[in-house]
Amino acid sequence: MRRLLLAVSLLAALGAAGAQDAAHRLAQDAIIVDTHIDAPGILMDKWADLGMDAKDREFDYPKARAGGLDVAFMSIYTSPKQDDDGSAWQVANQMIDGVQALVQRHPDRFAILASPRDAQRLLQGGRVLLPLGMENGAPLGDKLGNVQFFFDRGVRYITLAHSANNRLADSSYALEKTWNGLSPLGREVVREMNRVGIMVDVSHLGDASAKEAIALSTVPVIASHSAFRHFTPDFERNISDELAKLVAAKGGVVQVPFGTAFIDPASAADTQAHFRAINDFNRRNAERKAQGQPELPRADFDKQWQAAHPPRQSTLAQVLDQIDYGVKLLGVDHVGIGSDFDGVDGELPGELKTVADYPNLVAGLQARGYKDGDIRKLLGGNLLRAWTAIEAGAQAAR
Repeated sequence: MRRLLLAVSLLAALGAAGAQDAAHRLAQDAIIVDTHIDAPGILMDKWADLGMDAKDREFDYPKARAGGLDVAFMSIYTSPKQDDDGSAWQVANQMIDGVQALVQRHPDRFAILASPRDAQRLLQGGRVLLPLGMENGAPLGDKLGNVQFFFDRGVRYITLAHSANNRLADSSYALEKTWNGLSPLGREVVREMNRVGIMVDVSHLGDASAKEAIALSTVPVIASHSAFRHFTPDFERNISDELAKLVAAKGGVVQVPFGTAFIDPASAADTQAHFRAINDFNRRNAERKAQGQPELPRADFDKQWQAAHPPRQSTLAQVLDQIDYGVKLLGVDHVGIGSDFDGVDGELPGELKTVADYPNLVAGLQARGYKDGDIRKLLGGNLLRAWTAIEAGAQAAR
């Protein structure tokens, strides 16, 4: 009996090792496209050479190669506060400068990707490609011409709003909506994005704003990092079934994030409350400043919030559940991944802590019965198809 148990254990171990090897091979062979990595914001706070092993970062070149990551959209994020104080344009340009500096330092390891047509050529030699995604339309200001300006600087999607209503659209986090759809400028911006070939990203938008953006666009739209609201019914930040179906009907893709804040219901509730508390905090500080009173320290707010809301745990299974749900709802051609690595303060499933861990996701998909061809679509093929269609729509309009 003991020998039988040992033999069964050995066979199980060999089976697990074989499955992991198969997942690793597929991750290395497929083109993996992650539409949301927040490395540029951290580079602004503290420079790290991401061409080398960066111990405190979730994205760097060695980790990307270990995980099979090929195309990593760098998030050019600006905050509502930077929108309010007029610094968003400068901050966005500084972040783009930082990504370009990284590429210039390591041209053998990184390249800016401006078109899906160039992906296969630039991937030669083991490069990781870095297209740019602008998270929050604040850097556009009031100038429609800035859409072309940022396209010329490499931006290939724009998330129209972030955690507060802005001059283009409403945020999902805002209790009170300004536009109940897109603003007049927001509608012009969507048309201009279609014209130049920038993907319209509806992540973070309030429902009415997202719905109008999808309807107005003449080409596919994306949700760069949105989990499904089915799992978090009161969390507007995650995409509703109705909106997800509209994205798919347009030929677009919903990119599933890994962050605990999106995939775990209790964490989602904390996240919604957090952004609303920040918006209230900023409003009170603006009132104090207008009255000539000193502003309340943000560090005190953060300390109190963290003490009252300790981090929660999430699992790979919850990410897989999101993908399963999306595939059943939309079809396998309309789901992808947008991790939010380096953007969620490390609050991630234990099996998906860095970009080195995509093989764990692949293994999970294989264990759930996905065929390798469909996994390739989920890992990046769907996003590249939608991006190609958006680019073709822009060329046809010229």
